[in-house]
Amino acid sequence: MTTQNELRLLPWSGPEDKPCYLSTDDRNGYMSRLADNIEADQLDMAAILLENVSDTLKDQTADPEDLRQLTGELTATLRDVLRVATSRGHLLGVKEPHRF
Repeated sequence: MTTQNELRLLPWSGPEDKPCYLSTDDRNGYMSRLADNIEADQLDMAAILLENVSDTLKDQTADPEDLRQLTGELTATLRDVLRVATSRGHLLGVKEPHRF
């Protein structure tokens, strides 16, 4: 098993939005591959959302409800991408990003 500082931050959260971690020496194990696949999906969704954001912001007829919904989606996606970056940074031994 890995030591405490080698736990992998998983790309999902637990109850009360608390982080979930994986303790394993097997980077090719089921949970590691599942986390890798979910991270890839989250990054793909972020790229798709970014395209939609550009289109929506160019649309002069977008109403406030559309913009509110877009802001909520951006917030959730940014949270996912930050979690992926933090997890991958830990795997590479990079310091955790500053929280505002």
